[in-house]
Amino acid sequence: MPNKAIIHTDQAPEAIGPYSQAVKVNGTVYLSGQIPLIPETMEMVEGDFAAEADQVFKNLASVCEAAGGNLKDVVKLNLYLTDLGNFPIVNEVMTRYFDEPYPARAAIGISQLPKGAQVEADGIMVTAG
Repeated sequence: MPNKAIIHTDQAPEAIGPYSQAVKVNGTVYLSGQIPLIPETMEMVEGDFAAEADQVFKNLASVCEAAGGNLKDVVKLNLYLTDLGNFPIVNEVMTRYFDEPYPARAAIGISQLPKGAQVEADGIMVTAG
């Protein structure tokens, strides 16, 4: 029987649907998608695409920390963009949060995201326990 734990932190936005912020099974953490909501207000961050991407990575980092790791432990990252023209910007913002060697990653163009967000990220993190 796997060791399963639900991860929750007030440092990241509350789930806006029937899901957990993350689920940890043994040492693997499955991170739910994060959009650019400010945890304290549950409002979208104001600003341009770079500001949205920055908030997404801050939220993801908070969930990683609550699960006993950090962004360096992320092995797979999925990015969802409503405009693939923002691909270079998300790459630049990502380098502020991740160091080489970078996680495996996908960048997927989609038509829309919850609350009108322009970017969302989810991923898989592996921790020691």
